[in-house]
Amino acid sequence: MSAGDSGASPEPETEPETETSADAIDPDVDLLVPAQRAETAGAHKWVVLAVIAAGGAAGSSARYGASLLWPTAEGAFPWTTLGVNALGCLLIGVLMVLVSGAEPPVHPLVRPFLGVGVLGGFTTFSTYALDISELLRRGETGTALGYLAGTAVGALGAVWAAATVTRRLAGRPAVRRGAVTGR
Repeated sequence: MSAGDSGASPEPETEPETETSADAIDPDVDLLVPAQRAETAGAHKWVVLAVIAAGGAAGSSARYGASLLWPTAEGAFPWTTLGVNALGCLLIGVLMVLVSGAEPPVHPLVRPFLGVGVLGGFTTFSTYALDISELLRRGETGTALGYLAGTAVGALGAVWAAATVTRRLAGRPAVRRGAVTGR
């Protein structure tokens, strides 16, 4: 027994559990499935990374443009950040319905470019957090808490509403709770 050993027997090593039921967090991406893991393996990962970076540059530039068009005055409520985040979440709801299960399937780089890159760069958690910090620094606790909760509720509501409307317009059935979709 070594000096740092507690004397307890080590936990037996087990194989990682795979989620194939309704408990799967994101059935669209499962790195335990070789075909899905291959999407970001080898030289292809650099293509995916480049696509995400290009989309991120475009999305971040659009967010910066919004901040120039609608600047937040010193001491004012951060409406632009709230609007950008709500719009980005709304667009994510539309995108995910259109690319998930599309027939014919969309190009495999569409989701990384638009979803991760453009919309990931457009929406901003860091500015949202900074805005909350600034509101708290100014002693506007109620406004900060309202902004904190309102953004979360608004963002989730925007994704849900956009996905629901897009599904109806596209004639796609709603995803049933407990259903696991394949690729």
